[in-house]
Amino acid sequence: MRLFFALTLIVAFTGTHASAYGPTGHRVIAELAYGYLTPDARAAVDSILGDEFLAEAATMPDEMRSNPDEFWQMEANPYHYINVPAGQTYEDSEKNPAGDALTALEKFTAVLTDTASTADEKRRALWFVVHLVGDLHQPLHVGHPEDRGGNWIEVVFMEELTNLHRLWDEHLIQHRRLSFTEWTRFLERKIKPADIEEWQKAKPIDWVHEDLVLRDDIYANSVGILSWDYVYKYTPLIKSQLSKGGVRLAGYLNELFKSE
Repeated sequence: MRLFFALTLIVAFTGTHASAYGPTGHRVIAELAYGYLTPDARAAVDSILGDEFLAEAATMPDEMRSNPDEFWQMEANPYHYINVPAGQTYEDSEKNPAGDALTALEKFTAVLTDTASTADEKRRALWFVVHLVGDLHQPLHVGHPEDRGGNWIEVVFMEELTNLHRLWDEHLIQHRRLSFTEWTRFLERKIKPADIEEWQKAKPIDWVHEDLVLRDDIYANSVGILSWDYVYKYTPLIKSQLSKGGVRLAGYLNELFKSE
């Protein structure tokens, strides 16, 4: 009983919004995207990152959270999520004056296109662009502010206590016991040219609108003890969001680094 109570406190009160999909999900999206980059975009990405892979860069905004620099400790935290209360749209909701995932995507895109940006500034900006596209394809990163995007909602998944946000960040993906390269291989075989054309039509604000619909469904169906029926219901959605994230990230970077 004491152990259960301690775990409950840890789940309920640690952290703010966690990292979307955890390392595996972010790397899947980046690895998928790299395969769909145009030659111009790939050359630009490789030039900015040097000896760093795009999939490696995708997790850097999370890995740098313990960096004592003021940017990482103060400024960067709200860039990973969006707060939208139930029943509201992004456009109608109260905005965080410190920014959110959508405004951060715009901010770092501007850094990448600014000829005055330094090499280090562009590298960090690319880290964030890649990471934020991943964040914006995890529906609970457009979360309810009162429960921190599901971080304060306890659930039991496969007989283990966790929270709803972490379930979607990591547990549903890790449940399949696949590496990010295996995930990528399995998903890319099923992506059709028509999918690419359709998914890349959507703009970042459209991704947010999609997340709100998916989020409401997740909240409604994530009650009680969650087990194999939950995995069966939502694994197709996880696959879809990872695939869309990768294809859309590629489209975003292709447009960003398009030759005149």
